[in-house]
Amino acid sequence: MIGYLILVHRFPEQFKRLFKAIYDPRNSYVVHVDKNSGETLDADIRDFLQPYPNAEVMEGHAAVWGGYSLVDAELRGMQHLLTMDGNWSHFINLSGQDFPLKTQAQIMAHLRAHPNREYIKVLDQNKIRPDTMRRIGEFVIERDGQIEQTLTMRPFLEETTPYIGNQWMIVSRAFCSFVCNDVRADHYKAFYRNTFIADEGFFQTVMMNTPVHGRIVNDDLRMIDWVPDGDIKLRPRTYLRQDALALKASHNLFARKFEQDVDGDILSILEGHLARQALIAEDPELVPATAA
Repeated sequence: MIGYLILVHRFPEQFKRLFKAIYDPRNSYVVHVDKNSGETLDADIRDFLQPYPNAEVMEGHAAVWGGYSLVDAELRGMQHLLTMDGNWSHFINLSGQDFPLKTQAQIMAHLRAHPNREYIKVLDQNKIRPDTMRRIGEFVIERDGQIEQTLTMRPFLEETTPYIGNQWMIVSRAFCSFVCNDVRADHYKAFYRNTFIADEGFFQTVMMNTPVHGRIVNDDLRMIDWVPDGDIKLRPRTYLRQDALALKASHNLFARKFEQDVDGDILSILEGHLARQALIAEDPELVPATAA
């Protein structure tokens, strides 16, 4: 079983499609609504989730891009899931603009077949991304919805190798419990609280420098097409209907990102694909008829 954390800051109708696509009564679901998004979005999502006893909306805090508030949302979401349900084995985080490429049965089967793996993008930051080392050296402060640069430099944690990746992961319950509750994780939290873009390195650095985790796989199992975007080096391209064949053929479990108002057809195509996969699982004789 899976514990899902979904981070939402806009597009409530698209979130509802995502939730229905990943829903299974055996799983647990926690939703974080960015406080910056306003009370209307929060109320809409709470109302939508009322019929689902295994889904809850956690306390929403304001999330700032590049700030530790994003790590804080992940940690609080993990802790909420740990307290809410003792049966899930894997944690998966998603944004409201993600979408599954596999059915829940297929995802659960994959995780059962590889029970002791942590799926997370991870690179040695100093060796592979030396251009980002200033991020962890400069002391920054998140205040009033802004990141304040202090120009104060500091050494990294002693006897610790910094790692980098992105914020998306599929990790074990054991790791979630460790990073949320073990005192050995506290000094990482204290350091990264004042680190720019902490969400792309905090979890990787904790995992790679501590013993409580399974086999680490350098793959977050997300299909993401990174493209240049001005001052931001890369951003995820928004998928369109012409990407349908590649998305359906992907080995990945999820993809991002999608925007219903730009191209809602691609979501409809994927919804139909998942429905057919679920039917095939129930009746294998349907395979020849749906192969085309």
